[in-house]
Amino acid sequence: MEQFTAEQQEKIVHAIQLAEARTSGEIRLAAEPHCPTEPLDRALVYFHRLGMEQTAQHNGVLLYIATEDHQFAIIGDSGINTKVPSDFWEETKELMVRHFKQGDLVQGLIEGIVHAGEQLQRFFPRLEDDVNELPNDIAFGNGKD
Repeated sequence: MEQFTAEQQEKIVHAIQLAEARTSGEIRLAAEPHCPTEPLDRALVYFHRLGMEQTAQHNGVLLYIATEDHQFAIIGDSGINTKVPSDFWEETKELMVRHFKQGDLVQGLIEGIVHAGEQLQRFFPRLEDDVNELPNDIAFGNGKD
């Protein structure tokens, strides 16, 4: 059950690829129509389901969105959380919400990805021998499992 058109998915994945091209960090997006729990709790489920805590530098960032419920959350692994400013995730959310309120869900997600990527680049620059540890595709769920 995909919540985005093929073109929208392509734009989102492209934003992830561009952001990750400048950092050793990993960015994923998990999307489903409904959130069966609190968004942060659900994001944590996906964080572990997608193996994001297994990156070498613990520098993964997950954006989670329940498209029909209009809920989302952003979480980062321990490596990034110890380095970004305390208001970073709130600042990222506000940037995204501006677009969401205008009805532009995809641009809001892209802005969140770009912003997270900038911080990852700052604290975790891409290394010469960097490997992409996680897929860049969108993880789709059904809001039930």
